[in-house]
Amino acid sequence: MDEAIADIFESLRANALDADELDRILRRASRRRADGRRVAKKQVLPYFLNARTQRTAAWESWGTTPDLEERFVAALQMKPRRTASGVATITVITKPQPCSGNCIFCPNDVRMPKSYLHNEPACQRAERQCFDPYLQAAARLQALQAMGHAIDKVELIVLGGSWTDYGTAYRRWFITELFACLNASEEQRADEARKRAARYEGLGITGDVDAIAERARPAQEAVTAGDLAYNDAVAALYGPGTPWEQAAAFQEAGWDDLQAAQEANETAAHRVVGLVVETRPDAIDPPALAELRRLGCTKVQLGIQSLDPGVLAANGRPIPVDAIGRALGLCRLFGFKTHVHFMVNLLEGTPEADIRGFGQLVSDEHFDPDEVKLYPCALVEGTALMEQYRIGRWRPYSEEELIEVLCAAMQAAPPYLRVSRMIRDISSCDIVAGNKKTNLRQMVEQTLRETGAPVQEIRFREVGSEPLDPASLILDEISYQTAVTREHFLQWVTPEGRIAGFLRLSLPEPAALTEWDGALPVGPGEAMIREVHIYGIATELDRPGTSAQHHGLGKRLVERACAIAREAGFAAMNVISAVGTREYYRKLGFRDNGLYQQRPL
Repeated sequence: MDEAIADIFESLRANALDADELDRILRRASRRRADGRRVAKKQVLPYFLNARTQRTAAWESWGTTPDLEERFVAALQMKPRRTASGVATITVITKPQPCSGNCIFCPNDVRMPKSYLHNEPACQRAERQCFDPYLQAAARLQALQAMGHAIDKVELIVLGGSWTDYGTAYRRWFITELFACLNASEEQRADEARKRAARYEGLGITGDVDAIAERARPAQEAVTAGDLAYNDAVAALYGPGTPWEQAAAFQEAGWDDLQAAQEANETAAHRVVGLVVETRPDAIDPPALAELRRLGCTKVQLGIQSLDPGVLAANGRPIPVDAIGRALGLCRLFGFKTHVHFMVNLLEGTPEADIRGFGQLVSDEHFDPDEVKLYPCALVEGTALMEQYRIGRWRPYSEEELIEVLCAAMQAAPPYLRVSRMIRDISSCDIVAGNKKTNLRQMVEQTLRETGAPVQEIRFREVGSEPLDPASLILDEISYQTAVTREHFLQWVTPEGRIAGFLRLSLPEPAALTEWDGALPVGPGEAMIREVHIYGIATELDRPGTSAQHHGLGKRLVERACAIAREAGFAAMNVISAVGTREYYRKLGFRDNGLYQQRPL
């Protein structure tokens, strides 16, 4: 392997490394191996990165420089899109739990939290790791590193239905363990993983997928047939009287444990720069949001699905539309980024109504989220929607109808909205009827490009992995009104309109603060930076590269936001900083202040 890496560097210095040359080098390395085994591309980068700290003599023999190393990583990196948004994303799943909702479209897989399926990639990983947050994060870190991604800046996404359906102690433990994993060294994580696997095995909890499937099969068959409720099945499999009850005894943590883990993460090798949880709009109130801030949360995903009261009721989700607006407003006043789930093709929906509904979502000042998961309803066996399909009350949109709806939504999206996803990771074999195309988003974007339709949505404009010249970027400012704030969206754009970074600034309306008097952790005269994000392939901290990261773009956005707030009469600037970005904001003059960091203006 050492010779292969030396050959790669030689080709890089001669500017002669392309896909064919890399393949030739790896084939030569394979022929040199005494055991006759093939040297795969995916093996080279982990070996190289390990040598940096473990085999210094070999590292020095390659004569690498920062520029050569960057080119080496780019040539060997697997799936570069994974960190093209500037951070490494790790998705973890909470354990199966009875659900407080009863939506007719939600899958009822008794091996998973409500609405998730065991065939989804993140769910497969979670099940193999006994839904343990530490083990899930450790496995994902290892995989991302092996693919050549920078993993010092991590966004944690916690999925599993409604966060508040879980007990307080479990919620606190789950987040504490994620921080503990990211704070540990590689050796510590490996040692802890062995101990945890043995502990679960001692309780009779397995990560063997075949064994899990066999154990869950009778309950799943009964749920699918309609003879057993999902909540009852999950309680029988994971509740009192099962090994999971014994596991629950150690799945607890105190606030002191969490605080210690967070403080360690401020300077850890893998820092949490974003923490996301998902819940329901009717679970949002000031105490719930205050707890999320103490946990380190920076973004809230809300499953709203529709803004049509009739559609919501027909689909078993009778949440008042004004409660959705209230939840989004509260999240905004607390500084959270808002990420909503919006579904098209629901029971009693139509393509025309879906287009109108999405237009209302992104233009009505009571809603206006920052991000949207916009995806079509897919029919899965065992859901209550199956009966509506059998009797002809629900049908899946045709591909033409679906693309028309999604294209219209993309055109309606304002420049400060990011449509993060257009499909769920549901296996085609689990979908009875509905879209099975995994490249649906690409189909929609291709249609938009072919028709020349104008699209301002963020993800459509992201610079991604493109190299760029920071000096060519233009600072563009957009202001818009919501029911509770005046928003300012500051974005760095290329001359062609591609977005390289942005900041979300909220100036709270006095009337909104008065309405929630005493219930908010912020007061009059305090502005709020809700998000700062610089795009480009994730780059290690303090190491400039060819992406937009580490060129002072974030700092300049913060200074401009402070100037806007000062000119508007605000006396202080809050920032909803993630635990791993506290040090960054301290360098910009912010000081710890309760649930936020604050800088006087």
